[in-house]
Amino acid sequence: MVRHAPVSSTVTNAAKIDIKSLRFDELQEKLNQLQAPSYRAGQLTDWLYKKRARSFDEMTDLPQSLRAQLAAQFSFDKIDVVRLLGSSDTTQKFLFRLGDGSLIESVLIPASSALYGMRSDRRTICISTQVGCAYGCKFCASGLDGFSRNLRANEIVDQIIAVERESGGKIDNIVFMGMGEPLANFDNLMRAISIINAPWGLGIGARHITLSTSGLAPQIRELAEKPLQIRLAVSLHGATDEVRNQIMPINRRYNIEKLLEACDYYVAQKKQRITFEYILIENINDSADQAHALAKHAQRLKAKVNLIPYNTVEGLPWSRPSRNRQETFLSILREHGVAATLRREKGHDIQAACGQLRLQTKKVEQASSLLAS
Repeated sequence: MVRHAPVSSTVTNAAKIDIKSLRFDELQEKLNQLQAPSYRAGQLTDWLYKKRARSFDEMTDLPQSLRAQLAAQFSFDKIDVVRLLGSSDTTQKFLFRLGDGSLIESVLIPASSALYGMRSDRRTICISTQVGCAYGCKFCASGLDGFSRNLRANEIVDQIIAVERESGGKIDNIVFMGMGEPLANFDNLMRAISIINAPWGLGIGARHITLSTSGLAPQIRELAEKPLQIRLAVSLHGATDEVRNQIMPINRRYNIEKLLEACDYYVAQKKQRITFEYILIENINDSADQAHALAKHAQRLKAKVNLIPYNTVEGLPWSRPSRNRQETFLSILREHGVAATLRREKGHDIQAACGQLRLQTKKVEQASSLLAS
């Protein structure tokens, strides 16, 4: 299934902050400034996150004068579904256009998938934290068109709300591993997570939220100091500096030992296991030597390993190893006593890897624009 939507030229009013970027205490403070009673904050958040209002006009139990005051100061930023692709395995990929015209992606993973130890009977969404990516992992489509900007907190939260509205079902698990490096947008990410996690917000428990990072060691340490018990997944994708340098430029700044030291600190602070994500790329990182080295790192941290066969990206030279080579890599990890899984690909027929749909759509729109001119 493929669905297209017309291009929107709407631009968000930059002078206003989206109301869904505010925490409950900030809403209370704003209402206090407007001389409204404190209980209005609860009514407001019910409209935003339970009833999913899209304008202040819908908030009929708020006085019209208060609605007008709020509308004068805050916006409801647009997030439109541009394309929706449905896979034969029931994975759904959403391409969204934001108020400034930027394109981002989210992926709804079917309930039959289990990620990072989360229950397999739940619905998981992978969401974006940036428009594009500045970290240039060689196998990933997200950074092929460069980095544009960080997403604001409301733009992160709005992906979940929009997918629930479009799919008609409740999201139970959140994975920050869409477009962008989540820890490079730390403040907006933490603000969004506080809204996602809060009972007055989306009410999704911290243990059902996973943050995936390419390896920003200082931010991993900073995250360790936060009280939230969210899960951490580290996108390793290479078990030695030689291999990781080849495909992940971030490794030149924070090599594997620096990264593992930050992970040591995180595990010690949080008292929870982390997951190593490891995309298997043919003749790059799928050798037996890499498997043995990865097992050593996993043993050090008592980490789980999630092996992911590479999702082919048009224009990039990489490919996935054979099924037999994937299984051999997995068996080596298990021989070392590592808790490892081999994820069967999801959404391969709809190009579900991060950034592919955005690139494809931008090419089509640019070609259409040239023809029109």
